[in-house]
Amino acid sequence: MDEYSRFVDWDKMDVSAQSQDTKELTCTDFHELKQLARQGYWAKNHSLRAKVYHKLINNIPCRTVTPDANVYRDIVVKIVGKRSSSSLPLPEFVDNSLIPTYCLNAEGVGAVRKIIVCIANQFPDISFCPALPSVIALLLHYSKDEAECFEQVCRILACNDPSKRLIDQTFLAFESSCMTFGDLVNKYCQAAHKLMVAVSEDVLEVYSDWQRWLFGELPMAYVARVFDVFLVEGYKVLYRVALALLKFFHKVRAGQPMESDSIQQDIRAFVRDIATSVTPERLLEKAFAIRLFSRKEIQLLQMANEKALQQKGITVKQKSCLLMFQQNVHLAVHAENFRSEIVSVKEMRDIWSWIPERFALCQPLLLFTTLEHGCSLSRFYSHSEGHEPTLLLIKTTAKEVCGAYLSTDWSERRRGGNKLSFFGTGECFVFRLQPEVERYEWVIIKHPELASTGSETENHAQPASSTLSSSSIPSDRLSPFLAARHFNLPSKTASMFMAGSSECIIVGGGDGQALYLDADLNHGRTSHCNTFNNQPLCSESFQISILEVWGFRD
Repeated sequence: MDEYSRFVDWDKMDVSAQSQDTKELTCTDFHELKQLARQGYWAKNHSLRAKVYHKLINNIPCRTVTPDANVYRDIVVKIVGKRSSSSLPLPEFVDNSLIPTYCLNAEGVGAVRKIIVCIANQFPDISFCPALPSVIALLLHYSKDEAECFEQVCRILACNDPSKRLIDQTFLAFESSCMTFGDLVNKYCQAAHKLMVAVSEDVLEVYSDWQRWLFGELPMAYVARVFDVFLVEGYKVLYRVALALLKFFHKVRAGQPMESDSIQQDIRAFVRDIATSVTPERLLEKAFAIRLFSRKEIQLLQMANEKALQQKGITVKQKSCLLMFQQNVHLAVHAENFRSEIVSVKEMRDIWSWIPERFALCQPLLLFTTLEHGCSLSRFYSHSEGHEPTLLLIKTTAKEVCGAYLSTDWSERRRGGNKLSFFGTGECFVFRLQPEVERYEWVIIKHPELASTGSETENHAQPASSTLSSSSIPSDRLSPFLAARHFNLPSKTASMFMAGSSECIIVGGGDGQALYLDADLNHGRTSHCNTFNNQPLCSESFQISILEVWGFRD
């Protein structure tokens, strides 16, 4: 075997998948390297993968003073001494994480604990890093000795490139990444998310497992392939693969009874046994077929979630903070405090499961209701302005119930003066609760008088009061931070997700759905694109029985 075999138990490794062909990696172009990583170019040659890992990790920009192999050799004897590695107490920041053995031999298993302890000594600023044991265990397979592995892990931890996120090292970063993952599941895995909401009382707790799926439950052959791409493309790859795992879990287990009393345990078991249903190649193929947000947009979403946690005082892992956090998220819609003439507590909780995680921390606050404030658009605006986001609920005289999540303050409409002003973000969506529950993905709304995107629009422009249309842009390309520039439209007033004037309100929903409300708030209608197979939001023309606007209270 090669020089990188010291810690490997080859009886556990899939040697049949290993190629003995001598390969070299000479390319330096990022795009070419990305393709090679995704294709598994170095996956079947143990020595080549080790060399590639070292090359990629050594190219990570790090702090000026980053512990290296010599530091490890100096401190390991002082810290470990003559104690057995199995008796070494692990630092709290690994949070009792699994220490996967993968295909390590006995020496390798002991080395993992020694390296963790030495890293804790050199990185006192790390407060929460449950992925660390798995990363160390994986890299030991491709290291000549403990000191080399220690240095490689230290470089990953000491990365100082603000645009390159690698491993979460604080509870705030970890928890916000879990919230961000929940947001992504809500967008890209709606069927799976619906299942989570139905069978789990604590959805965020399920999604908080997402890093464990990757760094703890995935078998060696899979996590190594993920790590190949992760070192090239960064943190976004982890979200992709976790989403793919959830999609496969839902597909394989759809309609089957749960194997345990916990969906959390069922997902863990599925990931551990994934080899029975999905190959590593298929997993990555699925992951990269998801047209995910851009890296910058995910970073913005992560920052927004971090800010929400900081505002709640949740920055470290303490039982009191976590209890408050769970209560805020899962008891936000409390039966004793919630009263609506349109939806039940359960229905409001369903809606709460759709909204971005950072706002799920808040409690609903009734801002406006036609039963109390009358059917006046001006009063609708006066009660809604100053609140962001808001939730619109409508009950028709035909007992239909629909609504919209509106991401932006209605005061933004004033930017257009007396004209119908378009604004909002891609987090807006519309939904239906009665006669059936349906959430419609995001769509862009167009005002033909303000912008023309093609000859057909130019030739057939009609007033906004009679024309609503969905964008030809597929909904899976929309993101929470879209502006008109993403669609090559002439101005920001041309195309957004909400519109308001003194005469009407328009909300672009998704899958061809949009809502239009008259100024008297008595009458409304919907737009439904026939190119989609979903049911319409509600009747094409309807009379409003009750309308409510809800805000979000900290």
